[in-house]
Amino acid sequence: MKQDSAEPHQLHRVLGPWMATAIVIGTVIGSGVFKKAQPISQGIPQVGLALCAWVLVGFLTLMGALALAEVAIVHPKAGGNYVFLRESYGRMFGFLWGWVELWFIRAASVAALAWIFAESCSDVIDALFRVSPEPVVGILGKYAITIGVIVLLGALNARGTLLGGRIQVIITAVKVFSLVGIAVIPLILFLIGYQGEGAPKLDRLYPLFPESFSWAQLSGFGAAMVGILWAYDGWMNIAPIAGEVTNPSRNLPRAAVAGVLTLIALYVTVNLAYYLTIPVMDIVNLPKDRMTAGEYAMRIFGSVGLMLASICLMISVLGALNGNQLVGPRLLFAMGQDELVPGILCRIHPRYNTPANAGVTLSVISIVIVLAGSYIKPNGKALFDVITDFSMFGAISFGCLAVGSIFVVRKRFPVATHPLPYRCPGYPLPPVLYIVFMIGVIANMFVTQQNEAVAGVILIAVGGLIYFAIFRNKPVAVQRPA
Repeated sequence: MKQDSAEPHQLHRVLGPWMATAIVIGTVIGSGVFKKAQPISQGIPQVGLALCAWVLVGFLTLMGALALAEVAIVHPKAGGNYVFLRESYGRMFGFLWGWVELWFIRAASVAALAWIFAESCSDVIDALFRVSPEPVVGILGKYAITIGVIVLLGALNARGTLLGGRIQVIITAVKVFSLVGIAVIPLILFLIGYQGEGAPKLDRLYPLFPESFSWAQLSGFGAAMVGILWAYDGWMNIAPIAGEVTNPSRNLPRAAVAGVLTLIALYVTVNLAYYLTIPVMDIVNLPKDRMTAGEYAMRIFGSVGLMLASICLMISVLGALNGNQLVGPRLLFAMGQDELVPGILCRIHPRYNTPANAGVTLSVISIVIVLAGSYIKPNGKALFDVITDFSMFGAISFGCLAVGSIFVVRKRFPVATHPLPYRCPGYPLPPVLYIVFMIGVIANMFVTQQNEAVAGVILIAVGGLIYFAIFRNKPVAVQRPA
């Protein structure tokens, strides 16, 4: 291949350690920490056990990050898990990950987050300008905001990876400070002796644990972990942009570990603040249109608190959206290089040096899911929770395969003969712990979330049929530099 024809397919390393860490934190912290306390409390009504679940999932995420960082150093290319699975298990597994990731993990996440942003934006507008019982922003207005924010962030990230990275650092800093504020407010109120409705009370934390454990309780614990996994989902997002991170052998593992440790600290302290302020059964019985963070802020600050919580949620979701639309197109870029999607998707914009065509495609698919979602009427479960639980089946399944690819890396690149700047500490314990626990969560989904699990299996099977029908006998494309 001529050198000049390869230029349109190369990305530049422009993301430093702070931007890489901000992408990990910013794409993970979205709506989960603001909304998931209710479904988690429904499955785990004991505060101590619920907090242990947040710590456990965080610990498992850290174990996965320690393992995946080594794989990313060996394959520091755009595409992330797609590249890891392709190189470790073959092209079919890479295709299946791309199929599930594009349609029902990445695009569904963008759609769900954009809708939550629109709802929060509408709440803020109503709080500021509402003068009648009718909301200022109607349903059509919410759809317009949802589609508008997807288009806006897609366009900004198409104009430059460095621009998207800088936006991510700014938004991530704001959302981290807002979550720190939520976490420390009960401590401040306790120190000043505040006695109002939102005054923190230690007795709200009891009972910490159930008196005895049953299979139903363990199953409920596993179901609640799916919601917590959504809150942590995105920790692998450093991998798809590995080809654009400076000094990847040093910055990739540092960003992954620092990001996950920050997430654990924020999630545990914020949820502790919720439980100190709101009795757990009040959280369980919250109306479906009331997020836990909103109830928390309203009990402390009154009606203005709900608006403040909505603003915090808007900022947080905006950061997650930006991170997803920065990272997501790299999958299509890598698949385009392998001719598993139209080659136009791996073309780089001649001026901005971004996979702009892939970004437009992701935005369009996300908008289609938003519009299709208006026809979904789930019974007894919020649409947001249906979408997130559904997307988590594929994310957990292929996440296990991605983390497990470290075993293939160790076989191909033994420690004794292939010195690397980073190796997973404690190997093989971290990847084994991660995979074993995640397999248990997947198995439990077939008991507690059968519709989502079965739909996930059908989706993967359809992807397999498409691969065998179209790509099985297709020659492997010549790999272009990533």
